[in-house]
Parts: sequence; structure tokens; C-alpha cells
Amino acid sequence: GILEKIRLYLIKKLLPHLEDRRKYHQEFASSTSFHGVHNIVQTQSKTRKVLWLLVVVGCLAIVIWQICSRFIYYFTWPTTTTVVVQYVENVKFPAVTFCNLNRFQAHAVSNLKIIFLIWNIVSAVVQKFAMEEKYSQELNDFLLGNQNFSIKEFTRKNGFYLNSSTLLECEFFGKPCYPQDFEHVFTEYGNCFTFNHNDLPARRVSLSGRGLHLLFDVQQEQFTDEPALGYTDAGITFVIHSPKELPRFDGLGLLTPVGMHAQVAIRQLKSIIQEYPWGECKPDIKLQYHNIYSTNGCLQECKARYIQDWCGCLPFILPGNGTECDLLKFYNCVYPAVYDIEIKGLCTVGTHNSTCPAPCEEMDYPTTITYSSFGGEKAMKYFSAKLKKSPEYIRQNLVRIDIKYHDLSYKITQQQKALTISELIADVGGQLGLFCGASMITIIELLEYIFTNFCWMCVFLLLKAPEMPQWNNPSQNQPTHKEKKKGIQEC
Repeated sequence: GILEKIRLYLIKKLLPHLEDRRKYHQEFASSTSFHGVHNIVQTQSKTRKVLWLLVVVGCLAIVIWQICSRFIYYFTWPTTTTVVVQYVENVKFPAVTFCNLNRFQAHAVSNLKIIFLIWNIVSAVVQKFAMEEKYSQELNDFLLGNQNFSIKEFTRKNGFYLNSSTLLECEFFGKPCYPQDFEHVFTEYGNCFTFNHNDLPARRVSLSGRGLHLLFDVQQEQFTDEPALGYTDAGITFVIHSPKELPRFDGLGLLTPVGMHAQVAIRQLKSIIQEYPWGECKPDIKLQYHNIYSTNGCLQECKARYIQDWCGCLPFILPGNGTECDLLKFYNCVYPAVYDIEIKGLCTVGTHNSTCPAPCEEMDYPTTITYSSFGGEKAMKYFSAKLKKSPEYIRQNLVRIDIKYHDLSYKITQQQKALTISELIADVGGQLGLFCGASMITIIELLEYIFTNFCWMCVFLLLKAPEMPQWNNPSQNQPTHKEKKKGIQEC
């Protein structure tokens, strides 16, 4: 009974007569804003009907092809790169970290080779070194006999130092600077010193051609290298970086040998990278021990986490607050752990799915460096009298470095989306308007027409469904078990 009531309701309320449905289709074709359809319906000539039908179908096919191609292009996440040069009245001066290529003082220990071997193991967390097997036994004997030896304190006390005897001249933009303006930092070169580490607002350059002027005395007599282990150079290495980032010497350090004058012209380059999937950066990544994100800082924190988990201690040249590793831990655990991290790819850099993806904003300082011999004949006499050193000593120990901006401008390299959502919608709307004269109102008309016909189709299918079987109540229409038995007995 319920199914029959539903059928009657559908027939009366929702399913119009066949003539009304035909009239609705004709009215829609005549009044729709989809261009060309009314010409197919209203024209009397069959030839014109066929021509207009071909035109409408062809335009519709072109629209579908164009829209599909735009969506396919959008989901390839295309980007464009723009380069803008901005000229300003003043520009921030970067941080510069200086290191002596000779890491340790010669008089500090009798067997300097052991110290270099130990430092190679310690600094392997930053840059991997290959250690020859012929030194392993000698190194084992030293570690077992000097378990309380601290390479950190040894390097701090007996490594390169910065004072008035090693920093002979320092001038920033016409004003004197002193060793106290440099901050100590550990790198793979041991003791290093960073100028402008605090990014002071006053340290800005307002004229090109002037900047930081330095004169170092590397003191080769006190600081020596170890040629057997590959340390054969003498001079100053330095790296120019953002004041908010850590110095990175691996492949980026600039070298100035003794007896040379290096003139460094820098430019400021800011790179802006789109987030995934357009670019490779992930803006939500934060570092625990660094104010801003950088791949170098992220890589160091990643290594620190793995080493602290595996070895229960933390190398002093990595960021963190863990217990400092002693020499045996460095040799027996940290050194193999760094090897495993590199082999297994536990700390990767570059792509969005790596441990340390590219930063969304990065500041670089491309450099142009030129060299000239330090000191002419008169300069040698001047410095010999001033320093009370021989000309030969000056040629073998002094290094002059000038760092300045090439011009008061900075370059912004920005990665931008080649196609945004609004541009995609505009492209789709343009294709619909050009070939079909359609708009958003037309889309709503078509959706309403399709929905109405869909409802009619559903009602039609329900009306054509087979009738439900009539299940009668056995208590009313069928005899019970007792009645059947009674009837049999009466019979």
C-alpha cells in the first residue's frame, strides 16, 4: 500500500506529461544563453540546422580541449623566475668569518700529527675526512693514554687566536674596529672569528668602494701545518654569509695566501623560492637552535639528533645542549655514526621530501676577488719600521683583505607561480565566452536543466520498477497451526 501511494504521488507531483516535457526542452533550447543552441531549434531549414549543429558541437569540442589543457598545465605546477635589481641609499653589511689555514700552535704539543688526526675525527661531523690506516695504532695508543684530553679546550687555548698581534689593522667604513668586535666560533678550521655577528643596524654601507679593511699576521713560526696530512697552505680563509646564519666553509671559503692583498667586491642576492608543489621549500619548518632556517643549520641539527641518539653525547661543533663527547666516543661512535648518516642518507638536503629542503628565502653574497702582491719597496720599509720585522717576514706572514660592496644595490631572484587559481578561472571563462558565449549564469542554467532531467529519469525508473509482493498478516488472512489441525480432524 505504501509503494502505491508513492507511485501516485510521483505521477501527480513530479512527473509532468509528455507534452509538458517536450515544451520544457524547447523553451530551454530557445532561451538559454549558450549561443547557437536556439538557432538549431528555431530555424526551419534542415541544412541550417545541420550547419549550426556542427558549429555548436565543434565549438564545444574546442572548449573542452582548451579547458582540459589548461587544467593539465596547472597541475604541472609551473613557475616563472623574475630578477629585480633594487638600488638603495644604504645596504646591510654581511657577516665575515675568518680562519687561519694553520690551525694549531707548534709549541703546544710535541706530536702535532696526533692533534691533526684527532681534529679530523672531530670535524668529520661537518666535513667528512678519510683517515689512513697507518695512523690508527698510534691514534689508539694516544686515546687510551689521554682519556681526559679535551680537543675542544685544546683548540680554544692553542689554536689560532685573534688579538693585536695577529690583527694588525681593522677598519670598517673609516672607523677602527678591534678584536673584541669579532665572535669566536668553531668550524672545521678550528678557531675562527666572525665580524658583524650581531647584525648591528649601524653597520650599513652608504658608499660603494668602501667597507671592511683588515691586515692579518698569520705568524707561521707559531702556527704550523702538517704536510703529511694534506695541510700545505699558509694564509687566511674566510667566508661571507648572512649575520643570522652559520658560516659554511665546505666548498665556499675564499683563500688569501700570505704576502697577498685580496680585494673582494660583493653583491647581495636574495632568492625567494615557492613552496611545494610549485617549488621545493616548506615554510612551516623551524629550527630549534637557529633563528632562521637554512639548509646548513638544518643539516647540523639533523646530524646532532642522530649522533645524540646513537652515542649518548653531542659533538661540541654541532648545536645542542647534550653532554659533550670525549675522544673515545668520537673515535668509537661519532666517527662511524657520521659515516652511516652519509651512506644511509639519513640527513638529506634539497628537495621538499628531504630532511632539509631548500629555504623559502635565502641571502647570498656573490663575490669577485682580485689579488695583488702585498707591499712595494716603500711599503716594505714602512711596515718593517712599524712592526720591527724584516721584509722577508712581512712577505711570509702578512695578509691584507679589503671587502666592499660593488655598488649600492641588491638583486632579488623570485620564483613565482606561472598560473594561479584566479588566472586559471579567467582562462576557463575566456574560452567559454570566446567559443560558446557562456558565462557562470550559463553554467547554472545547464546544471539546472541536467538536474531536472535527472530527477525525471529517476521518477520514470521508479514507476517502471516491478510491484512489491503483498505480504499479508498471517493472523488475519492465513489459518493458524491449531486451525489447520482442527480442520483436518473435522474433515
